[in-house]
Parts: sequence; structure tokens; C-alpha cells
Amino acid sequence: MSIQFKVSSYNDGDFMDRKYTCKGEGISPEITWSDLPTGTRSLALIMEDPDAPIGTFTHWVVYNIAPSITGLKENMPKIPKLENGITQGRGGLGRVGYIGPCPPGKKPHRYVFHFYATQLAPNLGEGLRKKELLKILEGNVTGEATFTLKYGRSEG
Repeated sequence: MSIQFKVSSYNDGDFMDRKYTCKGEGISPEITWSDLPTGTRSLALIMEDPDAPIGTFTHWVVYNIAPSITGLKENMPKIPKLENGITQGRGGLGRVGYIGPCPPGKKPHRYVFHFYATQLAPNLGEGLRKKELLKILEGNVTGEATFTLKYGRSEG
């Protein structure tokens, strides 16, 4: 059985609504998951744009998600630590929380959500960047899923 991972009501590969981008409200989308591997102790999420002209740009880093949590609500506050223990790290430009897509030009970019089930306790420190989180996750991932959405300024 593989992890079921979904971003809002989209299908993998769809174009995202502009409300989730810099041309709209710039809020995070709702995310849900199920069918986690047995023994999962925490979850993590990284959203990135592999098509960015400066190299892959990190839009969101989220970790310390307890396996009892089944999703992230739309419009997550842009603060390091939420009441339920979920921690948001630093994405591109050192910002905490979700950074809405804002691709230059009109060519659509891909926005890839990488979701990880891990055997780590949900007690990692605040402020981690993608590279730091991935190093910690090395050898501790028990399952993963990806989901891709697209956005270009001529869309949505």
C-alpha cells in the first residue's frame, strides 16, 4: 500500500488556482494524506519549484507533523511553530511558512510537493531549511509521495 497524498481538490499535474500564488492571496492550499506506513512517527513536507531560473526554489518546509494528523488546512499561519507541534522551516529568501508561486515570465513552472513519512520523533528544532531537513531525514524515511501542480502567470 502506498501513501495517498492530495493537494486540495486537484489531480496531479493540474494548474493551481491563482489564490495560492503571488498574484492572488498567496495562501497555502489544503493538503490531506492517508495510508501511512506502519511505524510512522512523524511527517514532513517540502514544496519546491525545480524550474526556477536561479535553480530549485524552496516554497515551503513543514515538519514535526504527528502521524495522527491527517492534513494541513488551507491558509496555514506563517509562524515557526503551530499549537499542534507542526513546525515550519525556512524556505527561499529565509522566509518561514508558505511562499506562493511567482514565476517570472509567462512559461508555467512545476511546483512539486514532496511528502515524507519518517521514523523520527516529531521533535526537530525550529528554523530548518530544506537541505538541513533532508540531511536529518536521510536513512529515516519509511515512505514518500509526490504531487505536482503547475502555475504560470498567464494561467488562473
